[in-house]
Amino acid sequence: MAKKRIVLALGHHALGTNLPEQKKAVAETAKVIADFIEAGWQVAVTHSNAPQVGMIHTAMNEFGKLHDGYTSAPMSVCSAMSQGYIGYDLQNGIRAELVKRGIYKSAATILTQMMVNPYDEAFYTPMKPIGRFMSAEDAKEEEEKGNYVEEVPGMGFRRVVASPKPVSIVEIDIIKAVMDADQIVIACGGGGIPVMEQGYRLKGASAVIEKDRAAGLLAKEIDADVLMILTNVDNVTLNYGTLKERPISQMNLEEAEASIKEGQFETGSMLPKIEASVDFIRHGRNRKAIITSLENAKASLEGKAGTIIKEI
Repeated sequence: MAKKRIVLALGHHALGTNLPEQKKAVAETAKVIADFIEAGWQVAVTHSNAPQVGMIHTAMNEFGKLHDGYTSAPMSVCSAMSQGYIGYDLQNGIRAELVKRGIYKSAATILTQMMVNPYDEAFYTPMKPIGRFMSAEDAKEEEEKGNYVEEVPGMGFRRVVASPKPVSIVEIDIIKAVMDADQIVIACGGGGIPVMEQGYRLKGASAVIEKDRAAGLLAKEIDADVLMILTNVDNVTLNYGTLKERPISQMNLEEAEASIKEGQFETGSMLPKIEASVDFIRHGRNRKAIITSLENAKASLEGKAGTIIKEI
């Protein structure tokens, strides 16, 4: 009998924001991943990278300013770097936890490129902030390079990039091969590296893909049974911030889509999680999506916590 598959999308809370925090957080996250593997699940892991890619982008740009002969690194390169070092910590954390339990499986990080549509509307209205706050002078320099900058009152200026929807996963065959071999794969980190086709080559786009949308696409492509999106809240909440606020334990597709139309979810927060869940469930049978916290991951898989979204 084939094992069931789960895609686990890790948020900031499961990774920390700097190197010491990340190592500590990954040790706890690895325990949850090992629990699933021990229970017989095949696991694919994807993760956030917002603090990390911002740190790399800032460091590379500052280095380029201080040293002649060096240039700033494009977003695609920064994204690749973040996938590598986050994957490195995850691989080691997962391996250590599995070995403690007498389980001998390999975890592999695949630097993943995501095809995006060059005509995606997101490229016309960049909204995703990255990097440090800048002075007006630095902001002018960025604009002269062709980059978009927005002013944040009282804070300064910040570069913003597009957040297009992922169309396909370039390395999907490799990811499937690792899963079919019953090993652990870490892929589509930070939403993947957004790329566009230019002749025979793939060119990195100055953009950041929402990791939840990438996780949903990954779950569809490997025909997962469960998409679990881990965030910093235990449940999806309706009427958030009002007197009618209430946590939701279960939703069907119709209810989830109705809530989206009502504008129940924030664009840069819960909305992409719900949309990714709906899209994943719609393109398969007997699938479910779970949105919860790292602490409730195991209980939510047993139907005892979190928000579970199903077709009916």
